[in-house]
Amino acid sequence: MAQPPPIEPVSGTIVPRFAGAATFCRLPELRDVPYCDVAILGVPFDAGTSYRPGARFGPQAIRQASRHLRTNFHPAYDTEPFRTLQVADAGDVACNPYNIEEAIGQIEAAAGEVLERAPALVSLGGDHTIAVPLLRAVNRVAGRVALVHFDAHLDTWDTYFGAPYTHGTPFRRAAEENLFDDAASMHVGIRGPLYSRDDLERDAELGFKVVHCDELQSHGVDHVVERIRARVGEQPLYLSIDIDVLDPAHAPGTGTPEIAGLTSRELVNIVRGLQGLNLVGADIVEVAPAYDHAEITSLAAATIAFEMVNLVACRA
Repeated sequence: MAQPPPIEPVSGTIVPRFAGAATFCRLPELRDVPYCDVAILGVPFDAGTSYRPGARFGPQAIRQASRHLRTNFHPAYDTEPFRTLQVADAGDVACNPYNIEEAIGQIEAAAGEVLERAPALVSLGGDHTIAVPLLRAVNRVAGRVALVHFDAHLDTWDTYFGAPYTHGTPFRRAAEENLFDDAASMHVGIRGPLYSRDDLERDAELGFKVVHCDELQSHGVDHVVERIRARVGEQPLYLSIDIDVLDPAHAPGTGTPEIAGLTSRELVNIVRGLQGLNLVGADIVEVAPAYDHAEITSLAAATIAFEMVNLVACRA
């Protein structure tokens, strides 16, 4: 039996973009659609932060900024994503703000429930701790994924102040649980000084390749895209994007900013270069709106989330 046509957001030419539903891009809620191709899930959790907290308010800030987007047609992809796909907002995970391990279990369970209805999941964080339960949930559906991690930081420490689950340790835990393909995964945007000269060696032992910001500066966006595509191949792809991969000039609203990062144009063009890859899941994390100015960071995150929906639409 053929699926009914998607329920689309109300057009901004009919209802002004500053009005209407408070969902991502004013999409319908997951409970109100008969089927779903891509679900947007908020994860308002930031108990794993090591410097400035506030990413728990990221999902609502990203949704608010997403009102600004014109979503009918995307010329860079030649897509009408919300006509091609049924996309819906799955709301927020209710996770314990005081108990990290309990919250991780709640996030994993909620993401798993959403993935029973939608084959692709885009999550709005929250701090980077949430990548572990999200990868667990995606792993049960898609198997081991190629993990492409955009960040200023490696996020592969063993512990932080003795804690195994923080926003600086998710990909160490994910490696231990065999949640990603270590022959198809990489970090992009790494920069700045480290706690130890051994950090890069320990990271490499987990199988990651690294595209440092200096490499992007020297060789350009196309070079980075080629490296990612060659590494990922035909594997199911999970994108994990810490908004601090952007320079603070482009994303001031984050917990651990690092200067000399990517521009928003560079990040958007790298993501657009991934057209045709099999994106099955993604997260956008570390938006802390209390430190933002004029929604710069939130708008960047909302735009990247919309770009990811278009990556899925390209393969539909």
